[in-house]
Amino acid sequence: MQNILYFCTINWLTMQLLAKTFKGLEPVLADELAALGAENIRTERRAVSFEGDKAMLYKANLCLRTASRILMPIASFTAHDADAVYEQAKNIDWAHYMNVTTTFAIDATVYSEDFRHSRYVTYRVKDAIADFWNEREGKRPNVKVTNPDLYINVHIAATQVTISLDSSGESLHKRGYRVATTEAPVNEALAAGMLLMAGWHGQCDFYDPMCGSGTILIEAALIAQNIAPGIFRSSFAFERWNDFDADLWSDIYNDDSRERAFTHHIYGSDASFYAVQAALKNVRASGQAKCIDVRQVRIQELHDLQAEGALVMMNPPYGERLAQDKDVLRLYADIGSALKHHFTGATAWIISSNDEALKCIGLKPEKKVHLLNGELDCLFNCYRLFAGERKAFVTNEVRKSAHRPPSQPTRAGRATAQRPHGRGYDTPRDGKGSARSRR
Repeated sequence: MQNILYFCTINWLTMQLLAKTFKGLEPVLADELAALGAENIRTERRAVSFEGDKAMLYKANLCLRTASRILMPIASFTAHDADAVYEQAKNIDWAHYMNVTTTFAIDATVYSEDFRHSRYVTYRVKDAIADFWNEREGKRPNVKVTNPDLYINVHIAATQVTISLDSSGESLHKRGYRVATTEAPVNEALAAGMLLMAGWHGQCDFYDPMCGSGTILIEAALIAQNIAPGIFRSSFAFERWNDFDADLWSDIYNDDSRERAFTHHIYGSDASFYAVQAALKNVRASGQAKCIDVRQVRIQELHDLQAEGALVMMNPPYGERLAQDKDVLRLYADIGSALKHHFTGATAWIISSNDEALKCIGLKPEKKVHLLNGELDCLFNCYRLFAGERKAFVTNEVRKSAHRPPSQPTRAGRATAQRPHGRGYDTPRDGKGSARSRR
């Protein structure tokens, strides 16, 4: 039998935890965790490991903008086949985490040549839990695919197996404010990650001239006011754990001391009537109508904007036929023209998987970041928008940098120092129990 490492989950002074995220967002998530006060932070493949107590577990679920779920490992071991996984999983003392009446669901992720089928691994872990309880109580707990009492995660990389409790349940990117949608909306966690990469913390006006259902607009508003993204959710999986501390959770959930005023404004627009209607519904559902304006207008028709010093971000259509889609190429050319003529003095960020279309913008990106939007490899490009020739602009920037006092932080430094991490928000929500008493 292989050696098995059991993680201590009785002493809540410190725990090994893992925050899952999306490709390219690992550094942003690590910064968020540092701002929350997590310890021993280490970036991994689409995840960030860290240490913290029970309060940190709760805060991570409530406050992290770029995480998809928070896992608490309970055992780690090596195995070469599903039967070995069964034996090790059966050795876990499941009475620490559940009882025979607890319903559970298992999710398995496998990156291994030794394990061909993740579903078979799931079956064997389910059998191990059932047999553990059958030998102990003469009864078996039930599997419940939707809304179980306990979510269990199995991760296999080569021969290394980690079994964890999923403290989040439904993915954290599903905030709860999306009541209407459009085709291919941007993921909420990705939207927040892009905003944080761009240094957004509410320091200026914000524009999204292709806003779709309004996800980027809403995430920008939440960051600007340091509002925790998890306040819209009706529940988290850890609320059903045996050792759930309702008083501690209530204190964390209702603490709005880090929220701040937003003195600028957020503007969204889209050419589609249906997209605008969806965005308006989502904005109202998020309680952010006071700081977000949305209207129907084509990007080519935008004019008389006060864009000096503003941040612009958009997720335009990528086009299914790439360079052969002339309409998409023409659209990107129109985007470049609008940025150049109507957003002078702003900084623009655009995400797209269409390299040829991005070239049609006609502007040289100052920065390129590789991100994954769904299954699509994308470039997230930054453009500095200025009047006149680029050469003169660069020369002027170099001259200003040379005369900047040594003690004055750069814009990038200020953005990093003021990166937000929110919690709490005084809006009505569908809560249950004492932990959601503030209305």
